[in-house]
Amino acid sequence: MIIRAVGGGSGVGTTRTIAELAELTGLSPVTIRRDLTELAAQGAVRRVRGGAAPAPTRGTPYPFGLRETEDADAKHALAREAATLVRPGDSVLVDNGTTALAVARELAGVGVTALALSLHAAAALASKPGNQVVVPGGTLRTDDLTFAGAAALEAVRGMRFDVAILGACAADPDSGLTVAEWDDAQVKRAAIAAAQRVVLVATADKFARTAAYRFGTLADLDVVVSTGVPVTVAHEARELGIDVRDVPCA
Repeated sequence: MIIRAVGGGSGVGTTRTIAELAELTGLSPVTIRRDLTELAAQGAVRRVRGGAAPAPTRGTPYPFGLRETEDADAKHALAREAATLVRPGDSVLVDNGTTALAVARELAGVGVTALALSLHAAAALASKPGNQVVVPGGTLRTDDLTFAGAAALEAVRGMRFDVAILGACAADPDSGLTVAEWDDAQVKRAAIAAAQRVVLVATADKFARTAAYRFGTLADLDVVVSTGVPVTVAHEARELGIDVRDVPCA
């Protein structure tokens, strides 16, 4: 009944609070929380603060507008930590996606040269004087305003970055770093090759998911910035020499 209430597994549906789910199912809030933990581990629903949201099907892009409003506090905390890895004068790649957008906002006016892989990130980076902001050109996706296709790939390959700030749809250690779009994977793979330091900024739920297109592995990363990194993932990353930054989120 919980899965039906949120539309889990369909990629569409309704975000429900614990209280709403208790009322709909007749279960206690304690039982709802326990069941949500189990369902989220199975990929049937997605935990959000205070409730649950639909789990998108594997390889299905989740609408940008919905993603931007979810886990907002966690994304802001991650962005603040990720921004400390960037110094004035650095050349920085800022990925598409809502978590990367939060980082872009933190980097406004810092004094970097930034290639932004979405118009959202470009506008955030240019919202204060100080940054030189470059966009790839080429095809622009309508939902998330992401630059995609050959022009974006060529722009990334034509630059060298001190830091690449990357997101991912999923980061399960066994499956690797994955995304829902083939062309997005190609651009991210090129970003890894062009950067001295690669920083993955991701909420903790990403480490229990997979998506369709692989662009790298944990070994390709230099820093992981996340909230509540699973113990086994953190151990494996540190064994690879990766700086794991587990950010508390109130």
